[in-house]
Amino acid sequence: MKVESLGRLAVAGGGVISIGALCYYGLGLSNEPGAIERASLWPRYVRERVRDTYTYLGATISLTAASAALAARSPTIMSLASRSSWLAIGVSFVAVIGSGMLVRSIPYEGKLGLKHAAWTMHAGLMGLLLCPMVVLGGPLLLRAACYSGGLVGALSAVAVCAPSDRFLYVGGPLAAGLGVVVAASLGSVFLPAGSALGSALYSVSLYGGLLLFGALLLYDTQRVVRRAETYPPPGGMRPAYDPINGCLSIYMDIMNIFIRIATIMAGGGSRRK
Repeated sequence: MKVESLGRLAVAGGGVISIGALCYYGLGLSNEPGAIERASLWPRYVRERVRDTYTYLGATISLTAASAALAARSPTIMSLASRSSWLAIGVSFVAVIGSGMLVRSIPYEGKLGLKHAAWTMHAGLMGLLLCPMVVLGGPLLLRAACYSGGLVGALSAVAVCAPSDRFLYVGGPLAAGLGVVVAASLGSVFLPAGSALGSALYSVSLYGGLLLFGALLLYDTQRVVRRAETYPPPGGMRPAYDPINGCLSIYMDIMNIFIRIATIMAGGGSRRK
């Protein structure tokens, strides 16, 4: 069986497991309460933290989409963003990672300032990197966005219905899996497109990455809720709770899920033969 077929079976299996988990936890069959049951007992500041985190998440995605749409109107930017040279790839990688680290390093003050400027720049850079995807066509990207939204919504529902620490214990294996996916992604760039190993690595990056970032979304969602619950109440000596940092991991999970779903829908999962 080809690696691509195995990847599709793995994604299908992950979907079945997700539906089963949603039914199991959503119907209250678990003996342990999830975040959705505890939400009614949360202090006001915890509810505000969760609300602010997801407000920033929505704003980050919107900024990225707007940046990609604007960049796609510029032939110069499209040409630069579409280059596949090692220099272009390296600069893009450093820009995204560096801007993300910059955002996380700046304290959150609850008002417009340097952190918001860095956050806007980070979302804008992601949009610039994604703008070449417009060649896939608006209808396909819209369907991919809808499918991604449905998947993200279902996985988020599983995360909030499941016991609060159910997915927090898998951080180590997920980190190892992320290393495998990154290595496969880099290897598929080095190796010839038509080689068996190159095709296998590409499938691991595409389908394995989709499964991995779906699992990371479960983990990061529960991590955000746990941090909102356990971070010291406002008014003490500790820095204010940072909803921007809280949303960034979930944002990157969603971006990676969308990219892979769009690629699969465009036939990218079978382009290497």
